[in-house]
Amino acid sequence: MRKKIVAGNWKMNNTLDEAVYLVEEIISKVKQSEVVKIIIPPFPFLESLNRKVGEVVSFHLGAQNCSSLPHGAYTGEVSAKMLHSVGCQYVLVGHSERRAYFNETNEDLVLKLREALAHQLKPIFCIGESLDQREGGFYFEVIKSQMAEVLSHFSASEFINIIIAYEPIWAIGTGLTATTQQAQEMHQYIRTEVASIFSEEIAQQTSILYGGSCNAKNAHDLFACKDVDGGLIGGASLNADDFCAITASF
Repeated sequence: MRKKIVAGNWKMNNTLDEAVYLVEEIISKVKQSEVVKIIIPPFPFLESLNRKVGEVVSFHLGAQNCSSLPHGAYTGEVSAKMLHSVGCQYVLVGHSERRAYFNETNEDLVLKLREALAHQLKPIFCIGESLDQREGGFYFEVIKSQMAEVLSHFSASEFINIIIAYEPIWAIGTGLTATTQQAQEMHQYIRTEVASIFSEEIAQQTSILYGGSCNAKNAHDLFACKDVDGGLIGGASLNADDFCAITASF
């Protein structure tokens, strides 16, 4: 049975007081279920929010990024070991904004995944195509390359601790959303690629999240797709009612 997961990526939003209030509101309103709920705030809020979510069943804390390096004179970097020490259990790796704005390469992502796994963090590995790649009709090739060039560096025993998030980049912050048919088609393709790299058994155990403008209105239809196991939520995760509604959409 694959885990059902809803992860809220807050990106660069909120003050500490606002972050604490939002988490308290989510915890007070959410319906109890086995859905894994991951809060992914900015770095400065991690320790404070861990005190709020650390003891709540099915809630977990994640980070938006980690360094590809273990330690040293790298001003501004945050290591996987540091994240683990403040209560993180998950970390985003390869988010489209990191790839686009900070020029993260597949080689960088291999190192980040290694660091995360070495320090008991479960990576949420993000992949996805741009609008030009989608309209050009070679989006499958893009996804295949992103997966092969990174995941082929890991053993099956390492990969079972990795979650995949499919981000159609053309649907992030644009108001566009993949249709349920488009989402299912790509998630099924990703699962097939996992099977080709590792095995069919592992592919069927891998949680694959949809990460393109998923919200309280479309989550139910998206999550009903056979190969969609939850969502990586952006803007909607900043609203307690919306986030709770999404977690109840399975």
